[in-house]
Amino acid sequence: MQCNLFEQDADKPQSIDLKGGELELHRGWLESDLATEYFNKLAAEVDWQQPEIWVAGQRHKIPRLQAWYGDENSVMEYSATRFYPTPWSKELISLKDLIENKTESSYNSVLVNLYRNGADGVGWHADDEKELGGCPVIASLSLGASRSFSLKPKRGGKSIKLELNNGDLIVMKGDTQRNWLHAVAKTSKKIGPRINLTFRYIFS
Repeated sequence: MQCNLFEQDADKPQSIDLKGGELELHRGWLESDLATEYFNKLAAEVDWQQPEIWVAGQRHKIPRLQAWYGDENSVMEYSATRFYPTPWSKELISLKDLIENKTESSYNSVLVNLYRNGADGVGWHADDEKELGGCPVIASLSLGASRSFSLKPKRGGKSIKLELNNGDLIVMKGDTQRNWLHAVAKTSKKIGPRINLTFRYIFS
């Protein structure tokens, strides 16, 4: 199943039934000019890095740039690597406050990814690290170029594809991370840069 849901009212999110998970899609949650302003500031000011992770017994640089920001105790461990947060910037705190108000959830950290072009992406995974708890709420904001965001059930079944645009916000909650995988596939299409911010709460 493919979902191409455009021109949704940002105040009336599209609820997508994942059958074992919960996902809300807020189209145009940030007005386009404001989303672009945030994109430009973050692209210029974020401390971008390209860490290495273990894949099939070898270390590889991830195919994107990223940065981890948050409260001092929001340390994340992934692929045998511990990520220590950089203190919040003014722009990230501003977005965190807005998203907390919208989603009625609290966040103490954010993973910021920069997909520089279509050659950057992220493979199938779930945000199910133990530090996130059993049923994490993950709020994911897209800035910049549109990219396809895909989900598929861990135990087999039909996948879902969403085209996420500048200013779109998705919220994954409930058992989504327990039962579903998600990815941003690489593409051969000529495409501009995209920044994605996934706000979450780390239990120390």
